Amino acid sequence: MNLPNKLTVLRMILVPFFVASLLAGDSLPHHNLIALVIFAAASYTDHLDGKIARSRNLVTTFGKFMDPLADKIMVISSLVCFVSQGLADVWLVLLIIFREFMVTSVRLVAADSRVVVAANNWGKAKTVSQIVAILAILFLQYLLELVSIGVLPAFTVFGGDPAAWFTFFGNLLLLVATALALLSGLIYLKQNWDIVKNAK
Repeated sequence: MNLPNKLTVLRMILVPFFVASLLAGDSLPHHNLIALVIFAAASYTDHLDGKIARSRNLVTTFGKFMDPLADKIMVISSLVCFVSQGLADVWLVLLIIFREFMVTSVRLVAADSRVVVAANNWGKAKTVSQIVAILAILFLQYLLELVSIGVLPAFTVFGGDPAAWFTFFGNLLLLVATALALLSGLIYLKQNWDIVKNAK
């Protein structure tokens, strides 16, 4: 297994640690910061593995399949946790998950025809928007955590409850990510429609 593929596997290994820290709550001080650092590190491996694979000509079929899958596992795990914490609208998350299942199905059908469907620029834009949204939500929740433990003084946002405003802002970012997810999914489907249509 080459270095880019090892980084992809590492990203998947980090997911349980991210979820555990995110859901730890008050039992783990600064748990939102820990979750943010783990997610940021995992996200960086996504950038790094692709860069290394292309620059060193180490692109493999394993990488083309597993790299997007690792992204999906990482992002969906985060969003499901956010829903359980009331930080993300369930419909936005369901639409993102639907898109991921649809694209994965297209990839599997293509693979059966011995065609590897690699990520395109729309898919990459979708992933970046999701990563930005998740990191922003984690950062905002950490600010609230700092207030709860007395590190930061209590504050308001536009004269209102910061928790409500932060949830609104997080869902706004997720709305953008959802729109890009659906758009990129439709583009994948259109580009590979002949393969899907002729599948046996």
